Amino acid sequence: MRADRLVATLLLMQTRGRVTAAELAAELEISVATARRDLEALSAAGVPVYPQPGRGGGWQLVGGARTDLSGLSAGEAQALFLLAGPAAAGAPQVKSALRKLMGALPGTFRADAEAAADAIVVDQAGWGERPKERPPMVSLLQDAVIARRRVSLTYAGREKSERLVDPWGLVDKDEVWYLVAGTAKGRRTFRVDRIVSATPTDEPADRPSDLELAEVWQEVVEEVEKRRSLLSADVVLDRRYFPVLQGRFGRHCELVAELPGERIRARVAAPAPVMIAQELAGWGALVEVEGPEPVKAELARLGAELVARYGA
Repeated sequence: MRADRLVATLLLMQTRGRVTAAELAAELEISVATARRDLEALSAAGVPVYPQPGRGGGWQLVGGARTDLSGLSAGEAQALFLLAGPAAAGAPQVKSALRKLMGALPGTFRADAEAAADAIVVDQAGWGERPKERPPMVSLLQDAVIARRRVSLTYAGREKSERLVDPWGLVDKDEVWYLVAGTAKGRRTFRVDRIVSATPTDEPADRPSDLELAEVWQEVVEEVEKRRSLLSADVVLDRRYFPVLQGRFGRHCELVAELPGERIRARVAAPAPVMIAQELAGWGALVEVEGPEPVKAELARLGAELVARYGA
């Protein structure tokens, strides 16, 4: 968990005074690129961490090695606890790390730091939904990513298949977990909830040395979103309903034109006509679909089915 690593990174720097990204990676069993990003995240959060280039360089806290965190200002301590606080709610290890860190702070800063840690609660369950538990498979795959070991998967996609993959990283997107991995056919993305079984092997994983997981994931997102917007339809509705329409179609909804009488023309998109029709059917006469014809045909079909079942 990243918040846990950030706290461990800061405590390690306090102990050693100066560390390189490679030393931090070896100590925390993460990649050098991940260690570098964590150090940069601490700096961006306001912690006085800075790199010293050249031979014998590395990263260190302003003021050098200390046995406590008295070099942090009140604002810097708050920034760190705001960063780690939300993750501590469901993670005993993060809570433990924060307690140790709290004890290292000067007494005058502790009250504000403690308040910062409790200032934000992240509730990922939507209204009317139950909180989703982290799939047990995630921990197994996370260990394989950190250990850089290949994994043998049984995956239930369109058909159940056996895969030998090089795990690159895990992504939590709206509480749905994905494994980004290298395969014999190139990069692939696997939904964790479709992985039937996973067995780490003794073979070292092949991971590109310059891989940036965030950049790779952005490429995946762009590819998926393109597939999700293969077909578009123009609809007319009152301007006041446009935010609701955007809420249903997300990034696949755009304002096209302003029309007389507080009306607008919007464009929505989805992979297929039936998907657009299913989203718009419940709107009734509030929206007018101008085209294309396949979407109109699907709306007519859905309407006929409803009339046949519920009509007089």
